[in-house]
Parts: sequence; structure tokens; C-alpha cells
Amino acid sequence: MLHVLLMGVQYLCAFLIVSLVLLQRGKGADAGAGFGAGASGTVFGARGASTALSRATAILAAVFMITSLSLAYTGTHKAPSSNSILDQLSQPAPGAPAAPTAAPALPAPPAPSPAPRGGAEGGGGGSASSPAPPATPTPPARSNGAGP
Repeated sequence: MLHVLLMGVQYLCAFLIVSLVLLQRGKGADAGAGFGAGASGTVFGARGASTALSRATAILAAVFMITSLSLAYTGTHKAPSSNSILDQLSQPAPGAPAAPTAAPALPAPPAPSPAPRGGAEGGGGGSASSPAPPATPTPPARSNGAGP
């Protein structure tokens, strides 16, 4: 709520500062007053307009800076915690032991035994405790010298 109020004051000050700066006469306008163009500044008097507008601009600039610092302060600080029942139930009780954050490590499963090989060695069964011997490659057949 405070943030919204400060933002509204900030926008209002910014708009009023821009308006007041546009209403003020520049430094070069005094040079034209000597040649007969000085009739436009007679509403507030000879110097009354410049001092009143510049003073209002300075005050609004100070308010703008204060609201800017206040907005920066409220933006960096954490909002107060909610007091709803759901928020209180989701937080652990102060005296309760903390729940473990990670599951305990499980032992690795045993390595699977190699599959028994079937074929000409007997009914293809084999016992689970003795694996089948690895197959040895057979050498290529040689010729007896007859032929190429």
C-alpha cells in the first residue's frame, strides 16, 4: 500500500516539475525585455514570477528526491510475512526436528550373471554358479599344397 502511495506522489511530482520548468522563462528572455518584449512577464511583477516558479520547482524537486529514496528503500526490503493459517501450517514448528533433506544412499544392486549359452554342449541349461567358457575361434582350414 505504501509503495502505491509513493508511486502516485512520484508521478504527480514529475508531472508538476515538467510543467513548472516549461512555464519559466529562460535566461535569454531578459535580453528581449530591453527592446520592448517585456510586457509578457507583468502577471507576477518584474521578478515575482521567476522566484515563485523557481521556488516551487525546488520544493517539488526535493519531494521527488525523497520519494525516490523511499521507493528504493521499500523496494529492497522484504515484505513482512503473511499471517495466514496456510502459511503457518506449511512452516515447521520451532521445536520440531528438522526433516532430512536428502534420502540415504542405497547400496548398488548386484551385477547380473552372464546368460548361459546353449548349443551343442548339452541341453542348453548350465548351472547358474558356473558360467559357460568363452568360445574360442577356430583357425581357418589349410590346403595341402594342391591347388593355387
